[in-house]
Amino acid sequence: MDLLQRIEALSRLNGPSGHEDAVRAYIIRELPKKAEITVDPLGNIIAKLKGRNHPKNHIMLEAHMDEVGMIITGIEPNGLLRFAPLGGISPEALAGKRVTLENGAIGVIGIAPYHLATEEERNRYSKAENLLIDIGAKEKAEAERYAQPGDTAVFLSDFLHLGEKIKGKALDDRVGCALLLELANRELACDLTFVFTVQEEVGMRGAQAAAFTVAPDYALVVEATTASDLCGMEDEKKVCELGKGPVISFMDRATIYPSALYKTAMQTAEKLGIPAQTKTAVAGGNDSGAVHKSRGGVKTLAISLPCRYLHSPACVMDQRDLEPTLRLVEALAEEFAHA
Repeated sequence: MDLLQRIEALSRLNGPSGHEDAVRAYIIRELPKKAEITVDPLGNIIAKLKGRNHPKNHIMLEAHMDEVGMIITGIEPNGLLRFAPLGGISPEALAGKRVTLENGAIGVIGIAPYHLATEEERNRYSKAENLLIDIGAKEKAEAERYAQPGDTAVFLSDFLHLGEKIKGKALDDRVGCALLLELANRELACDLTFVFTVQEEVGMRGAQAAAFTVAPDYALVVEATTASDLCGMEDEKKVCELGKGPVISFMDRATIYPSALYKTAMQTAEKLGIPAQTKTAVAGGNDSGAVHKSRGGVKTLAISLPCRYLHSPACVMDQRDLEPTLRLVEALAEEFAHA
């Protein structure tokens, strides 16, 4: 299976935060047979792989398995489902979208027609808690055959090729998972620990537990990050751009990355002729925020892939960013292993 096929397979799986079972099963199947695999009580995968040599430093490579989604909180008398977001999803990304429930039932997230809503109602529907999932049930009793409080739903979205770009749900961070699987199945220069975590979208909870268990000296977090390279957007607000290679962060809202690691990553990319870019906004966050604070502290760096329309059913990435990101992660893992 090539890398794009693996990304598509992972994108099509449903795994909202706390319900990553299908993604976890796929990753375990795709890891090399020689991997020493454990699954912790939260559901994180920790896979140790031997390389050609035993390095000075213990290196952890990490990506999260979960995606944003919804959790059912109640059922109205008319059969509509109330829900709460799992992760940060804007109301604009929710309204009118198709979703699939964990039992396979399909619904849509509905709101009152714009031309019939008052200004007050329009403002009210700008909040996710005022939206409802319609699965076509006539009444509560019928809806209860398909959904119960605590059930989850995710966006229903096709995986498509758009020229050199790809579009699908959950590319944050199934692309990161795919890249780590690709690397795990190569001949490794040194011993590495691959970690696939749960519940990143609701507060980096899996990474906190996994990093404590693994106790690495260095960690490389492979993520997706917001690209706002759209028409009319000022350069300083684009954050990063599709097609310009991996994104190296110096700071976000959860982590101040060690300056030495950031500079090493930029220098390594330049030395190897890998296109790379800086994340130009102090915004967002990822599992680095939990990993770098684990135990007595972990030297941590995030290497991200630029992604448009993050946390929506239509994440868009550029195929040209995949191989450069993989090359940089592989090179930095070996660099930090002997630092």
